Amino acid sequence: MTLRFYDSATAEVRDFEPLKPGEASLYYCGATVQSEPHIGHLRSALVFDQLSRWLRIRGFKTTVVRNVTDIDDKILAKAAEAGEQWWARAYRYEQEFNRAYDALGISRPDYEPRATGHISEMHELIQQLIDRGHAYPATDDSGDVYFDVRSWGKYGSLTRQNIDDMQAAADADPRGKKDPRDFALWKGRKADEPETASWPSPWGAGRPGWHLECSAMAGKYLGDAFDIHGGGLDLRFPHHENEMAQSQAAGKDFANFWMHNGLVSYQGEKMSKSIGNVIGPNELFSQASARVVRYYLGQAHYRSVLDYSPESLAEAAAALARIDGFLTKAAPKVVEGARGDGTQNGFFAPAGAGWFAYAPLSNLPEAFGEAMDDDLNIPKALAVLHETVRSGNAALASGDADELTRMFFAALSMTSALGLDAVPSEKTSSGDVGKALDALVRARLAERTSAREAKNWARSDEIRDELAAIGIKIEDSADGPSWTLLADSSSGDSGSEATERKNS
Repeated sequence: MTLRFYDSATAEVRDFEPLKPGEASLYYCGATVQSEPHIGHLRSALVFDQLSRWLRIRGFKTTVVRNVTDIDDKILAKAAEAGEQWWARAYRYEQEFNRAYDALGISRPDYEPRATGHISEMHELIQQLIDRGHAYPATDDSGDVYFDVRSWGKYGSLTRQNIDDMQAAADADPRGKKDPRDFALWKGRKADEPETASWPSPWGAGRPGWHLECSAMAGKYLGDAFDIHGGGLDLRFPHHENEMAQSQAAGKDFANFWMHNGLVSYQGEKMSKSIGNVIGPNELFSQASARVVRYYLGQAHYRSVLDYSPESLAEAAAALARIDGFLTKAAPKVVEGARGDGTQNGFFAPAGAGWFAYAPLSNLPEAFGEAMDDDLNIPKALAVLHETVRSGNAALASGDADELTRMFFAALSMTSALGLDAVPSEKTSSGDVGKALDALVRARLAERTSAREAKNWARSDEIRDELAAIGIKIEDSADGPSWTLLADSSSGDSGSEATERKNS
């Protein structure tokens, strides 16, 4: 078993060799809590949740630190615009991020430090850089302190850029800089900023620069060298480039691996607030359950672009329904075949527990483990899961009890490894359930109608059978297809109490 991850710094997939045998340390950039979270924030947090889960499954004692940037230019600007205290705004949105993370079953990190709680560590790091000749107080009276990018010969190595080709750092007035590309380590307080947004320092009252915050907090909790630094691809430059430069210039090895998740697009276009195509958690959760959202956000390879469209969640719901449908149908038969004490392979299903009980991860298929070990290749791992479900359904149909049991526990273990059992159970209203079903069935019936128009009867029947497997019966009429959800889908009894909806 060898884990391999893509390292952005070397632009290659490398064997993961932890700095301390049997342990893994991960720092990933959390939220700048200026406003509500969006789908990109959720995807990034989910990627590193998947990573930390897999490291633990592979036996590593894993420490995860995720920061909160609670002091920043944007926080101050938005708070002033809204007429509120910056610290109250930051705290309110920090809670919104945590509610969204919790809803998706994203594990809380081992520690979540706030930037405002680590000012003294930042002062210490700035002084180290000044003493080593890599930082200097501004040449004007602003109170700023800058990192001297030309003093560090490796500057630009993370993103493989030449300094002369870089744009100027836009984080402070360039008049006090030696080079326009020098970035702020400490930002002197401006007259129009609240006094509460500044702290005393050897260079005057002010606040930390954004890049400095993460270097100080990562070093505080994970040491001068740690295994993995993560974040969204949009953070590679300037944020991570500057983090790496200032940390290494201060004499610290810093991160051994740099891992970056891809961005989220909207029907092939970049998401942008100015365009109005940014999707937030409330919109996602209004369309589908949290488990469906987690499946959707986590289904692509973490380094690829994840494209969102109005049909995305319906497609994810259909895929998850196939998994859940098999587990739901198989569980009673597996329990029937269990030993007299109600257990088999570690599985225990007391009354009312459902099929998301306990299945040991020793049941994970080898192909699934190989996919996850190979740079967290979740698309390939999901292919193993869905193939297992197909084999399990075949065993269910043929009455092969031994094969059914193997496939059931393998599928259950894979869903657990992916965190699909970590989403808190939800008390949904009938209206919530109706929305999810409506989205799912509309998408499937539209596909079936297209197949029928193309006289692809085999595909039409296949879609009908897939829906029937999860308790949805289709009826065709001159007015179009309608569907019936059987109240007791496991029995297949067409006489059961049902709810009918016409496809619009």
